[in-house]
Amino acid sequence: MELPEPPPPPRRGWISSLQASFLTGLVVIAPIGLTAWLIWSIIGWIDSWVLPFLPNAYNPAILIREYFNIDVDIRGIGVGMFLLFTIIVGWIAKGLIGRSLIRTSESVVLSIPGVRSLYSGLKQITETVLAQSKGSFDKACLVEYPRKGIWAIAFISTDAKGEIADSHEKHMISVFLPTTPNPTSGFLLFVPRDDVQILKMSVEDAAKLVISAGLVYPSTGDKDGDRVPDEAEVVEVEGTAATLLDRPHAPEADPDRRTEDA
Repeated sequence: MELPEPPPPPRRGWISSLQASFLTGLVVIAPIGLTAWLIWSIIGWIDSWVLPFLPNAYNPAILIREYFNIDVDIRGIGVGMFLLFTIIVGWIAKGLIGRSLIRTSESVVLSIPGVRSLYSGLKQITETVLAQSKGSFDKACLVEYPRKGIWAIAFISTDAKGEIADSHEKHMISVFLPTTPNPTSGFLLFVPRDDVQILKMSVEDAAKLVISAGLVYPSTGDKDGDRVPDEAEVVEVEGTAATLLDRPHAPEADPDRRTEDA
């Protein structure tokens, strides 16, 4: 007995085709457009702060308007002047005269009661963020938060120091627990090093995972989708997959799969 042939799949209408093309184009254009808009906005914001301090005789936009009667919006002038000014200040601060001027200026600022706390806090934050000798957020990790059995992605900052380190017998570290979808806000946690699970993914991949609310996972070389990296499956046959995956016991290999691999 012959079974009837299945009906052909329904043909997609032109509206569905246009919708699919629109969504595909949106996926391509949206990241590029948002990146360009963000850079353009940041440059304009810096220009709005720096250009008022720039004399009109050195502003190219004003010179073009006066001599050629053409109104142009030249973005980036303020950014260039800010970079040049910062380089000059840094070069002066490295010298003996510059260091003495900085110490004198800081002593004057620290003598003002209200400004002293604000300046000290901002200086400490700036030195911590911009310090080149210390690595910050160089590892992603998992911590149990907000309770046992629930894991959250965090970024390792530094080892705990001072009173926090002295008040605990265990090795304490400070981690930053970001929030979704805004990773710039979060919580500072001090946890024992033994309670932190270091991840192999980079900080950038972990940040993407947080921002996307778990929708964008880093590439792990898992083509068959079984949540085990393909390079680990080859080693698993040799009996060392547990070490590679940092698991206490490796899952028992499928004998059919062993035959196929052989």
